[in-house]
Amino acid sequence: MDMQTRYLGLELKNPLIASSSTYTGSVEDIKGLEKAGVSAVVLKSLFEEEILGEANTVIDAGGDANLDHTSRDYIGYYVKQDNVSRYLGMIEKLKREISIPVIASINCATAGEWIEFAKKIENAGADALEVNVFMLPSFTDRKKGEVEQLYFDIATKVSSSVRIPVALKLSSYFTNLASTFIDLSETGIGSLVLFNKFYNPDIDLKKLEMTSSSVYSVPTDIEMPLRWCGILSGKVRCDISATTGIHDGDGLIKVLLAGSKVAQIASTLYIHGFERVGSMLERLESWMKEHRFSKLEDFRGRLSQERIDDPSLYERAQFMKYLSGHVTGKS
Repeated sequence: MDMQTRYLGLELKNPLIASSSTYTGSVEDIKGLEKAGVSAVVLKSLFEEEILGEANTVIDAGGDANLDHTSRDYIGYYVKQDNVSRYLGMIEKLKREISIPVIASINCATAGEWIEFAKKIENAGADALEVNVFMLPSFTDRKKGEVEQLYFDIATKVSSSVRIPVALKLSSYFTNLASTFIDLSETGIGSLVLFNKFYNPDIDLKKLEMTSSSVYSVPTDIEMPLRWCGILSGKVRCDISATTGIHDGDGLIKVLLAGSKVAQIASTLYIHGFERVGSMLERLESWMKEHRFSKLEDFRGRLSQERIDDPSLYERAQFMKYLSGHVTGKS
């Protein structure tokens, strides 16, 4: 079976990519992922807020609360440059030692300083850049549309500043998701990555403390990217990459049928190990043989909203009909 695909203009040997995680933060782990069979890696994100937090920690550790703004800015600049330098060094090393594409990743909340960083990533040899805009719209002091505009500013400025393809990783927190994502696809980006997984809060009833819920996705989390891959397939002017909740070969097949170009995985690697890659690809190949598909394009997007007989199956109304049927069936 021919499982080759083209994503972000890159020729990939299969549609399975290792998404940004601690496993893609070291050269040795990435070599292991390449050996396991992934077609590309998205490097562990360099977080804007993480760098700023580290800078503040360094400043506080100095014990001098009277540092002037110039000194604080200098320390912050040094910490940022040190992080960036190490990140660029890893890209350069990977390009010498592995053969699969390297997709750099930055997590940002502003469109300013990261423009220059994107250029450095390109110069270091990265094959593409994934911009992870990880922002919960919880700002009570911002007007409607301000948060959405920030996404457009980042997408436009970053994609226009580099020659390598740029992917935009997004959450599902938009009031008019379909329209917003179609408009974002026209900014020059090469792909929409659906979706970010937030670290959700939980409550410890014994300690009466806020804590975090599981950091791993679960197989049912595939429902959100599956729905929106299916709805957006054929309507956006860029590739679509599905992520979150893809834990096995069946999940991989489903997002491809919905219209995704590739699937990005992380949680299943933590839970099952790198050998999960091989089992997912084997399942895809056996399924293709079973249905007599010789290549991915024979079935990609076959069950997207615009290609099925009843497009409303992707809509909420079907859920309401399902529940009403169960209610009326009770005695």
